[in-house]
Amino acid sequence: MTEQDFENIRILDNFYQTSSFFPMPVVLVSTISEDGKTNLGPYSLCFPFRIAGKGKWAMKLNARSDSNTAMNIKRTGVCSINFIPDDKKSMEACVQLGFPGEKTEEKMKHNRFTLIPSYRNGNGTEYPEIVKESIQVFECSVAEDIPIWIDEETTECHMVLTVEKIIMKKKWKEALIKGEGFPPIPIDYGFRNNVNFWFTKHSKPYKIPLPERKGIDINSVRYAVDRCDPDIKWTDEACEKIVKVPRIFLNRVVQGVAEQAKKDGVTLVTGEFMDKMRDKRSDEQDN
Repeated sequence: MTEQDFENIRILDNFYQTSSFFPMPVVLVSTISEDGKTNLGPYSLCFPFRIAGKGKWAMKLNARSDSNTAMNIKRTGVCSINFIPDDKKSMEACVQLGFPGEKTEEKMKHNRFTLIPSYRNGNGTEYPEIVKESIQVFECSVAEDIPIWIDEETTECHMVLTVEKIIMKKKWKEALIKGEGFPPIPIDYGFRNNVNFWFTKHSKPYKIPLPERKGIDINSVRYAVDRCDPDIKWTDEACEKIVKVPRIFLNRVVQGVAEQAKKDGVTLVTGEFMDKMRDKRSDEQDN
């Protein structure tokens, strides 16, 4: 038996931290308590859930069903997910808000973050405040088509939250649009040994180019575009732009381009149009 051999490990409750090493985000979820005050709760079991479909983008949040966060979301249907920066001061302040069983008033006495109003328009709905120190904030509402589900055996509350608005500090918005630079967002490994929470320091991301495997040929692309929409024509240059798209996604890509062309009043898809389509943020870069 060597260090490179695998061994079985007993799977325990909270397996992601007790029986494995599982990197997770660290966020503060802001909700509205019964007395109208903003409640902050730190969470790591918060991940992208639905990543495509205009207006359907959503996050998945797991929480105890009796937590302030879960009860507030069930009652109001709204919350905000605050991505705080990776520094020890923020992490210490975050841990202070994570003690289970405390009511909002008691817990928020220990809050060291600055709360500011939501960026959403009210329209008769009250929204929780957001954390000013955040790098970015997802402002969310409970998904209309996926009910909140509570596991009666484990008392876990599973919530799908539609992302209605994303706001971001100017510095990081510019980095996102240019494709250069990443913010220092913390990574959590969970609560261990009944003593500490464990976080890892943010380090500079590195890039690896996509594999240059042979894609489909231009004739296959031409076949797909000619049968997609008779009102939309494609130049050969435009077809060349998607020869590396995996065959399984080709029709979806072609349909998406055709729909955008119609929306823009374009009847001939050119290479230049495809370049703008591929760069989802070209409009923002021009501003």
